[in-house]
Amino acid sequence: MQLENQNVVIIGGSSGIGFETAQWAKKQGAIVTITGRNLIKLEQAAKELGNVTIAIVDIAQESSVQQLMEAFDHVDHLVVLGASLASGTVVGTPLEQLARPIDERIWGAVYAVRHAAPKMSGGSITLMSGLFSSRPIAGMSIVAAAVGGIEAMTRSLALELAPIRVNAIAPGYIDTPLLQAAFADQYEGVVKAQAATLPTQRIGTASEAAQSILFLMTSGFITGEVLHLDGGGRYV
Repeated sequence: MQLENQNVVIIGGSSGIGFETAQWAKKQGAIVTITGRNLIKLEQAAKELGNVTIAIVDIAQESSVQQLMEAFDHVDHLVVLGASLASGTVVGTPLEQLARPIDERIWGAVYAVRHAAPKMSGGSITLMSGLFSSRPIAGMSIVAAAVGGIEAMTRSLALELAPIRVNAIAPGYIDTPLLQAAFADQYEGVVKAQAATLPTQRIGTASEAAQSILFLMTSGFITGEVLHLDGGGRYV
């Protein structure tokens, strides 16, 4: 097993892509820690996964991330996924709401890397970008800025933190609780409409995204790359 006895820390691991990543990492023999903001969700995830460590972490708060990392003597792989889709138009949306994607995605990644990297002698860090970095959508300007920043940060950190490998995934429409919550009762209609526009004729699954993260985690000659998981969505 490729991850036998390796410490894998997944920030944002109680559901969706993070949960599936934990499942796949465990299949490869990893020692897995998942984090989230909601204890009930974390406990339910741990019950389903079996034999994982859980921790309450607010990725937008450096002290919370620092406390998490202080519990480890060594980290082999870090996956940073915890972030909302909160956004809105630049004109008319409260600044506190507009700040969330920057706080959670940019600063959250900074906090995680800042406090995890000293615990790492190699291994990998996987960050999360998104479709909006390459496919603009009205009302998502700040999210687009945040995920574009993650991609630029990924390339720079691959040099700055070497030999730790740093990569990112850029998911498009993936069937997760996060996406379901974002569209609520319109979800089925949105999924059907989006799927019809994609070359794949369907949206992605959380398991597929997780397997892509495992690929980056275990591919020792890949660093500084952004892996697009969008069914060709950025081309249409």
